[in-house]
Amino acid sequence: MPRRPRLDPASAKIRKAVEDALEPGHTYLIAVSGGADSMSLAAACAFLTRKDYQFVAVTVDHGLQEESAEVAARAQRALTDLGLTATVETAEVTATSDGLEADARTARYAALDRAAKAHDTSGILLAHTQNDQAETVLLGLLRGSGARSLAGMRPRTGPYVRPLLGITRAETEAATTAQNIPVWNDPMNSDPSFTRVKVRTQLMPALAEVAGPGVYANLARTAHLLAMDSDELESQTDAQAHIRGDTLVSTAAELPAALRTRVIRDWLWQFSPTNEAGFHHVTAIDDLLTGARAGAVSCPPAAEVVRTRAGDVQFRRRDGRAPICR
Repeated sequence: MPRRPRLDPASAKIRKAVEDALEPGHTYLIAVSGGADSMSLAAACAFLTRKDYQFVAVTVDHGLQEESAEVAARAQRALTDLGLTATVETAEVTATSDGLEADARTARYAALDRAAKAHDTSGILLAHTQNDQAETVLLGLLRGSGARSLAGMRPRTGPYVRPLLGITRAETEAATTAQNIPVWNDPMNSDPSFTRVKVRTQLMPALAEVAGPGVYANLARTAHLLAMDSDELESQTDAQAHIRGDTLVSTAAELPAALRTRVIRDWLWQFSPTNEAGFHHVTAIDDLLTGARAGAVSCPPAAEVVRTRAGDVQFRRRDGRAPICR
């Protein structure tokens, strides 16, 4: 009897990572762009259909390139060849001040959420790798972000599951090559006008040359350690106890600074879902809350934060309308 070909180490590692992240008896949506990361994820999921797992693979067509529909159809065929149920979802990209990269991401997640709801899935699988995690940490450092941002992407955030955070991009490429899986690289992933692309193609290679190839794993480890610290701080802070809609009550001023600024960020997040409010906004509002400054703090989107006579701080839109809380 002929011996079955031995599975390559990269594919075996990816299969284990995916199975460890999921629960049997559930249906999951797989977000597939057609690149090596998402195709290696899809291949691992296709293998798991032999067990008690079900999947629906979705490719999002952003309509940003001339051949986007053809590329999405090609990815759908490749996924069908793997034995997966595959569909294409069209994204509606709306231009905002956040830029094309952020706008496309917002539209993509909205499309994935629609598909997940339509197929009644238990989670949405994303193919972010250790490399993506390292880039996220580095981007946070460049922006002067706090621990929450430097904690990077979590293995699970709401419906989103990231089984490949412990897998390198070299491993996903090795897996697709070993299994003869066709891949397609999105031109946006090599467009130097995007900051993340510059980090990926210029800064990360330079760091690897100086510090060695372990820099990716080291940055990912930093994210993991900060995530644990961040979770502990979160457990010590009941943000909602100090938030009443558009008002941050004066009791928040009594919290330690590390917890107080977290509450302020959570409060601002209600009004600025694109996270336009930065460090200087949080610091200014903290000074307002603790009485270290007077006056109003200008804050996106088109609003200001003022201190009331009771010592609370209140978020007000400049057009006089009531702010919309998420």
